This record gives sequence, structure tokens and C-alpha cells, in this order.
Amino acid sequence: MTDPTPQSCRLTGARLIVRLAERRDAPGIAKFYSDNERHFAEFSPVPHELCGVAFWEVRVDTQRRDFLDGRSCKTFLVEPDDRTVIGVANLGEFVRGPFQAGYLGYSLARSKQGQGLMHEALSLLIGFAFSELRLHRIMANYMPRNARSAAVLERLGFAKEGVAKQYLLINGIWEDHVLMSLTNKQWMPA
Repeated sequence: MTDPTPQSCRLTGARLIVRLAERRDAPGIAKFYSDNERHFAEFSPVPHELCGVAFWEVRVDTQRRDFLDGRSCKTFLVEPDDRTVIGVANLGEFVRGPFQAGYLGYSLARSKQGQGLMHEALSLLIGFAFSELRLHRIMANYMPRNARSAAVLERLGFAKEGVAKQYLLINGIWEDHVLMSLTNKQWMPA
């Protein structure tokens, strides 16, 4: 028997919405990446295509299909107006079977830093991942000098599992990453 797959993901918090993208979001997503390109450069450089509307008009359909196929849950953080994109929170690379795990990646607009919005968004998404997506383990990694990322993961209860030397090629340098994870203590088979 396979796990039932939710048909959508829309999570409403006190100050934001975490949801799958829709085609109408393509201009807003492109603007989010374009406006924050320099802000993201140190830890997660933005490939030029992410700043294009045409790219997102296609990518939105791909991400929705991946969600329905149970491969990932790639969401955007949106202002309460349900139009202005302020961040990204992605659960991807799902591995099912005895692992039941996925990787978490996230970014927030420079103008929204330091307000607790990422904590709010990730709390919602992690709850959804554990209850609806039936994940047992979420893994997240960050560069040791990224204090904001470390703080949000620690506040969410992620545990440090080690350091991976020369883990990812960022800006032409193989960067070490701290490996973190969070497990679902209430996990039960479907």
C-alpha cells in the first residue's frame, strides 16, 4: 500500500502563507529572485534563469507535478495579500521505503530578515511534512558562518549530526556544511 498523497499544500500562519506556486505567481517569483540576487550570493547564488518569468511559467507546473507524484513539496512564502513572494521553503529529494526522509532548503527576502518569519513558515511546513506527507526525517544543511540559518534550525529543534567537509561548490569554493536533522517522534505507518 502506498502513502496517500495530499492534493495541495496551503498553510496559513499569523503573518504569511506557505503554499505551492500557481502560474499567476511567475512574475512575483521572478521578482523575488531578482530583487534578492545579491543578498543570496554568499550562501546560495541565484542562477540567472530564476530571475525570468518564462522560466517560472514552466517550473510551476513541474513543481506541482512533483508534489502530486510524492517527490517534493516546494513552496513559497507569500504575504497575506496572497501575491507578494517573500521567501522559499522547499522539501525535496524524498526517499520513501524504510527512510521516509527529505531535504529542507529555504531563503527569505533581505527586507524580511530578523522578524521570525522563517521560523513561522518552517514550523508550518514541518508540521505538514510530518502529518500529511508522512516524513519521518527532515535534513537541512548550512555553511558554518551562516548564523541566521543555524539559529532558525536550532530554534526548530534540529539536531547537529556533524560537519561535511567540502560539501557543496558555492561561488567556486568547496564549502563545508553543518548537517542537521529533525525526526518525527510520532511517526506511524499510514
